Amino acid sequence: MNAPPKRPVTPAVSAARTAPLELGVIVPTFKEAPNVAPLLEKLEAALQGVVWQAIFVDDDSPDGTAAVVKAIAARDPRVICLHRIGRRGLAGAVIEGALASAAPYVAVIDGDLQHDETLLPQMLKALQEGRADVVVGSRYLGVEGADASALGKTREAGSRLANWLGRRVLRADVTDPMSGFFMIRRELVEHVAPELATSGFKVLFDILASQKTPPRYLELPYEFRARHAGESKLDNGVVVQYLGLLAAKLSRDLISPRFIMFALVGLSGVGVNLAILRLLLHIGFAQAQLIAALGAMTSNYLINNAVTYRDKRKTGLALLTGYVRFVVLCSVPLAANVAVATMVYERGPSWWVAGVAGAIVAAVWNYVTTSRAVW
Repeated sequence: MNAPPKRPVTPAVSAARTAPLELGVIVPTFKEAPNVAPLLEKLEAALQGVVWQAIFVDDDSPDGTAAVVKAIAARDPRVICLHRIGRRGLAGAVIEGALASAAPYVAVIDGDLQHDETLLPQMLKALQEGRADVVVGSRYLGVEGADASALGKTREAGSRLANWLGRRVLRADVTDPMSGFFMIRRELVEHVAPELATSGFKVLFDILASQKTPPRYLELPYEFRARHAGESKLDNGVVVQYLGLLAAKLSRDLISPRFIMFALVGLSGVGVNLAILRLLLHIGFAQAQLIAALGAMTSNYLINNAVTYRDKRKTGLALLTGYVRFVVLCSVPLAANVAVATMVYERGPSWWVAGVAGAIVAAVWNYVTTSRAVW
């Protein structure tokens, strides 16, 4: 790994040692080593006259992102590295970074150089002048000058749909509530931090939806750039996480996003259960239901590991040992599953009603026990 270029101690760096801190810039990272130095150079140019700090929150990147940040931090007191072990997820990284800052205002910006850092002074001025509590960088039409074409047609269409759903929940006319580029009064994050989901990507939406009093917001347009280096962290699992977050906010946080995701995965397991049960009915219902339940259990474990608990995702040997624990913990409701399904089947309803009845019996037990003992 090439060492980052040495950056001289400038007057701004010297001032940062004594002047009151104005802005904390939170940069969640995972495998962004090539982008660290270029991003800091851009922040240096954009924030002339501002006393700022950059807090990189790195999820133990295998490419040495944390080491690159620490090498620069050794020479520049404005740069801080929070190196997280055993925790993963953009939302959690943003929350930890904001809570670690002493600045009255915190900005969130991606480490991939896709956000326009030249917007930061305007955001800060709007907050300092009291014109808003939150300033959002918007990528979408409806705000003059916004452009999200670098997302690509498929991701842009999906992002627009996510924003539309988000606006329905927020009941606010924010064009880009899913934005990962925003600035906010730090105290607003602190007030709702215990209620925020640490998994997922849509932390701005969660912060806005969790406020007891709707914050005043301002949107500023920017052009979403193409990624400079590395690869996108977004995948299909983010969609499921977002749906869980939407449902949780609609329930006013009575139900946790993770439980909702677990339940959605459980629904897919019901489909697996029924498919296997129908295929194997010829060997006898009780035997077929046992095999079907085991198949659904395996499917649920793998999908939950990839989606519901993606911030605690198991790989390698841990994936296998986690599966063994999952099977052991689910063995009690599995017996009840088969017994209830068989009883319902023998009393006359169709095979699929019996299969669903058995699956429902095990659902709550599985969530409570596996969430604690497996992940």
